[in-house]
Amino acid sequence: MTQLRISEAAVLMGVSDDTVRRWIGRGDLTAHSDAAGRKTVAGAELARLAQQRATGRGAGAGAGTGRRGGAEGSADPAVSARNSFRGLVTAVKSDPVMSQVDIQCGPYRVVSLISTEAVREMGLEPGSLATAQVKATNVVIEGAPE
Repeated sequence: MTQLRISEAAVLMGVSDDTVRRWIGRGDLTAHSDAAGRKTVAGAELARLAQQRATGRGAGAGAGTGRRGGAEGSADPAVSARNSFRGLVTAVKSDPVMSQVDIQCGPYRVVSLISTEAVREMGLEPGSLATAQVKATNVVIEGAPE
């Protein structure tokens, strides 16, 4: 199971390290210690909290708390997609051929349909880290009604 350091969890959730520590203190997350004695949280537990916060049901949902989360640049400079969103896999629904992968990227949910073979090869499961790279030739924007 994926274990994330407090600083990694904070970046993924778009909050400060102190906010993650407060969530641990309140019991919203459970802290574990890695081999070096550093505090970590389970990726699957963080994914659950990310979903709850996105729907307004979890720890400090909707509160602006420091760091900006969500979109980040790609770690691979050879990738041409400029819209990269790093986040936590929150759900994987598979059939023998295709899978739906849900990723919580800060307050945003990104859903992708990929082959089940790719899901297995990448080891995608709730709580694992993933980056969604979006490249579209057409974007439709709808204005707010007046």
